[in-house]
Amino acid sequence: MQALHERHCIVIEKGSEPLDGVKVRELLAQVQEWQVADDKKSISRLFRFTDFHQTMAFVNALAWVAHQQDHHPDLEVGYNRCKVSYSTHTVQGLSINDFICAARIDALLAR
Repeated sequence: MQALHERHCIVIEKGSEPLDGVKVRELLAQVQEWQVADDKKSISRLFRFTDFHQTMAFVNALAWVAHQQDHHPDLEVGYNRCKVSYSTHTVQGLSINDFICAARIDALLAR
């Protein structure tokens, strides 16, 4: 099976079902530092940096990934941190696209 960070987001039709708990746990194991929200409708991770310049460089790289995948996160940006949250609005919960993008964002920092 292809690694999550190598996959591409797919079109998710409105009205599709969100991922079930079993699939979410399986995918979460591949993006271990991400957390599922209490309502089970999103995943998020807090990234920390040494300064504002590094934070903004990360945000710009993340924006490129989001643009390429046509799947955009919610961001909370501060001087030395960025909280990234993914959910899929068309399913009102989590889809495979959220986990693909999470893995791609993790891969940015692995380089």
